[in-house]
Amino acid sequence: MNNSKNNIKKVVLAYSGGLDTSVILHWVKKNYDCEIIAYCADIGQEEELDGLEEKALKNGASKMIISDLKEEFASDYVYPAIRGTAIYEMRYLLGTAIARPLIAKKQVEIALEENADSIAHGATGKGNDQVRFELTAMALGPHLKIIAPWREWEFKGRKDLIAYAKREEIPITASVEKPYSMDRNLLHISYEGGILENPFNEPDESMFILTKSPQAAEDKPETIEVTFEKGNAVLLNNEKKSPYEMIKELNKIGGRHGIGRVDIVENRLVGIKSRGVYETPGGTILQAAHRDLESITLEKNLQHLKDELSLRYARLIYNGQWFTPEREAMQSFIDATQRTVNGTVKIRLYKGNVIITGRKSENSLYKDDLASFEEEETYNQKDAEGFIKLFGLTTKDGYSQYRHYFENDK
Repeated sequence: MNNSKNNIKKVVLAYSGGLDTSVILHWVKKNYDCEIIAYCADIGQEEELDGLEEKALKNGASKMIISDLKEEFASDYVYPAIRGTAIYEMRYLLGTAIARPLIAKKQVEIALEENADSIAHGATGKGNDQVRFELTAMALGPHLKIIAPWREWEFKGRKDLIAYAKREEIPITASVEKPYSMDRNLLHISYEGGILENPFNEPDESMFILTKSPQAAEDKPETIEVTFEKGNAVLLNNEKKSPYEMIKELNKIGGRHGIGRVDIVENRLVGIKSRGVYETPGGTILQAAHRDLESITLEKNLQHLKDELSLRYARLIYNGQWFTPEREAMQSFIDATQRTVNGTVKIRLYKGNVIITGRKSENSLYKDDLASFEEEETYNQKDAEGFIKLFGLTTKDGYSQYRHYFENDK
């Protein structure tokens, strides 16, 4: 986005203290000659926040704002995604994508509070995050100017950033030898870029933080129980947990059992295929347990309709369209389906596997007498003959008519 540098006086920068945003803080201040407020959302990245304020101020920020958004992230973003079975391309649990609308929303709120005229982010011109940040800003603060240095400056890649940081004496932790990018929050850690850009390169075991490898995981399986109310996990082994506490504890439990590692090549919004490696132990457990509980509490056609919409819902989140009428309307439908998703799921964790071993609910639609293979009175098996004849009418007539075409095409 083209911005007149003379019109930009105060910028709120989404700042993590990593390589990209450390260079961006210095570069924007130098090139735009403006005041910069550094902002970081605490969404569960833990030790990454240590020393962040000192680092930002030393690098030229006038102020550092760290917002504690952990509970809001868990309850208002992660839990809705779990209720919606939001899994992008059937594998990615959206750990980065689901965090961006909250980070960007708070960034806009701070810009309004501080009378800033602009916001800035460190997303690249090839990635999804630029869309997620900017769509949120367009929805919640459309008057704000947006500075996206990766679309403006002369740097071609992270090697250039490292060289610039050394030249300008900006403290960084990345190196040319280990330049992969890492993003951490309560829900997951993602790794991409650098040595991972070759999709045939196996990730080094030393890279992982949240999880043990399945080979090194506990040799003894562990069984846990998660209780849901209206699709939200509320009890872990009969102990009440807030959304944040629930995910944090399940991260620890799942991590020691090697749960939640995924290595995928995904389709970015801009059309590029990208290799990502993810650790999502707690989220993996919750998604599996929630989906299983739905199997006994949702009516068949409602469950199938929700499954179809879940794919689209996941794409909306991935594409940064959280603050849209479509997503909010879809969320209303999803949450309406969750009124009966109440009950407890029993889960065995063992060497990378999440094994559902039982489920119960007062809203269960599972009927023992109908499911039984033993003799019972409520279901007359002879009735199935008429059902099959009616159900197969179109198959019988349609396939017979076109069968010779199918056979000639072979």
